[in-house]
Amino acid sequence: MSAPASTAPRRWFVAGDFNGFFGLVVDNLSILGFIAMALVGMFQFPADVVFGRMFPGTALGVLVGNLLYTLMARRLAARTGRDDVTAMPLGLDAPTSIGMALLVLGPAFLAFKQQGLDPHAAAIATWQLGMASLVIMGVLKLILSFFGEAVTRALPRAALLGSIAGIALVLMGLLPLLETLRSPLVGFTTLGLLLYVLIAKGRLPVRGPGVLLAFVFGTVLYYGLGLAGLGVPGFQIPAWVPPQVVLPLPTLGFIEGLPTAMTYLPLLLPFGLLMVVGGINVSESARAAGDDYRTRDILLVEAVATLVAGVCGGVAQTTPYIGQPAYKHMGARSGYTLLTGLFVGIGGMLGIISGLVQWLPLAVLAPIIVYVSIDITTQAFQATPRQHAGAMVLGFLPSAAYLLAIKAPGWIPAEQMGALLTHVDGHGLPELAVIFALGNGFIITSMLWIATVAAMVDGRLRRACGFLLVAAALTLFGLIHSVDPRGGIYLPWDLQGLARVISWQFAGAYVALAILLGLLSLQKQAVKPLAENAH
Repeated sequence: MSAPASTAPRRWFVAGDFNGFFGLVVDNLSILGFIAMALVGMFQFPADVVFGRMFPGTALGVLVGNLLYTLMARRLAARTGRDDVTAMPLGLDAPTSIGMALLVLGPAFLAFKQQGLDPHAAAIATWQLGMASLVIMGVLKLILSFFGEAVTRALPRAALLGSIAGIALVLMGLLPLLETLRSPLVGFTTLGLLLYVLIAKGRLPVRGPGVLLAFVFGTVLYYGLGLAGLGVPGFQIPAWVPPQVVLPLPTLGFIEGLPTAMTYLPLLLPFGLLMVVGGINVSESARAAGDDYRTRDILLVEAVATLVAGVCGGVAQTTPYIGQPAYKHMGARSGYTLLTGLFVGIGGMLGIISGLVQWLPLAVLAPIIVYVSIDITTQAFQATPRQHAGAMVLGFLPSAAYLLAIKAPGWIPAEQMGALLTHVDGHGLPELAVIFALGNGFIITSMLWIATVAAMVDGRLRRACGFLLVAAALTLFGLIHSVDPRGGIYLPWDLQGLARVISWQFAGAYVALAILLGLLSLQKQAVKPLAENAH
């Protein structure tokens, strides 16, 4: 039940805003920390480009979005006469931000170096690619904000949640877990503590937010063991880097990154689509909690914040967080989003955020991402019909193929890679070529596979045929199953030799199954009874 109307002047801050502020800041810091960990620690990306060019613009998007959500909350409070309206929380999206680092920026940086660019030039080209990617996703979200609900009606929830759960489990879970266990004493202990407070809901002897306490404990343990000579090989105290003021001014640098960004459309389009779906879901969640925000306005703010970040140098998209009712229960109103926006935005410009991130060890940051992967995968199963669980599991497999594809260049010498991609042994297509084809465009592939099987489970075979035919068309142009090892798109008539055979074989497979299901749909009892669907 909502609070009674009040005519008294509404305060900008209440006690609960400070609890909400801390929780929202920790969420954003952990994601920025992982981006830095992935790029600098895993891909050897120049730190000055990450902290001096990528982070200020990314933080500006958080500032703009939270300021607009703060104003929306105060307008809603004024219109309804209520003093218990809670602003929609906005921050960096964990799955797509991590996906950008691991699947787009990191691999692109390595590819630019392989093309002969020195590390700094490759980093600048990657930064421009990241900006262009954000602008593309921002434009997509801006358009879909007017049609978002129609998109969610076209695809089952299992397809939307299952595709991101595959990323969560295979990429967000395994890769950060490997980083966690590179410093086992610190990483595994921190992970266990996070699971204790977040999954088991255990109590700690010290009062305070569980995530903060786990971060502090892990950091103290890391530096304590290292200084005592008990840390992992290579331990060293980070060099002090004085905070540097960087104003994220608008730049046209993203235009130079657009040609490369177009080759990543099979990744970028689902990333943007999932944020629109998430925005619709959080709007419904806020309404259920008593705050009736207009869905289109929530989505438009999200799109504007992403576009501002992209034009000003950012590389990670913003999103409204699903926890608005949780912040309401904390007692937060509209002040916490104002505080978060100012702290992250101004802190990003002054170098404070970069300084905090640099001192957090990788073994302490990675476990929170492992937890996020567990939570996303768990929610995907809990929020979808039981009978669609098998369809979602099938949708995880293209993510596994993509993991193998991004690891293959590190395992296979370059001089052998070309031969393995074209070697035919008499047992079908080259195995490595199939791995790359299955991994390229894996998010869209996953969505279509899950949607197809879910339609089959529901007895809607003609709908399943439609998804299969869409998959066949996308295959021909390389939006999924690209025969270009880098995942590039192309015109089907430009392919030659084995590449043409692989593309047409995959497309033909979809068409053949669509024809088979179409014939099966002619049976009189193709639609299963509801009672059968329930099991």
